[in-house]
Amino acid sequence: MKRFSIFILLCLLTSCDFFTSKEEKTAELVNKELHEIDWSQVDNYPLFENCDETVSKELQRECFEQELLSHCGKTLQEFEFKFDSLVNPKVVVDFVVDQDGRINVLKIEKDAAIDVQMPEFEQIITQGLKSIAPLAPALKRGIPVNAKFRIPILLQSN
Repeated sequence: MKRFSIFILLCLLTSCDFFTSKEEKTAELVNKELHEIDWSQVDNYPLFENCDETVSKELQRECFEQELLSHCGKTLQEFEFKFDSLVNPKVVVDFVVDQDGRINVLKIEKDAAIDVQMPEFEQIITQGLKSIAPLAPALKRGIPVNAKFRIPILLQSN
């Protein structure tokens, strides 16, 4: 009996898990899970009111892009663009759809000639995107997250 109790005592003393608290085990599992998550991708794209949340991720992305570009096109059609030296200049807009579904413009890349010929252009794009009603935000594991996007816009002068 004495040998058996010594054996159990040795097993208990050499067992690493025996001395690990529940909090440490939980923290270890959470850290492992966090490292396995692909943070560069969302599970669901931000959605406009008329986009279907039950369709595949690819169809959600297509609906988001189409609605966004449609809105940008309508906004830009309100203005008459005339460029002296540029033929159909390209503009690239970086923006974030935040956790509340609001769009915030981060950066607008454009040819310097656009600034000279249309100094209000950046404000037009920024205000056009901010005027979009809040969207359903992007989701990662069911939690609303910020999602960064980049859209190219090809301008055609009239």
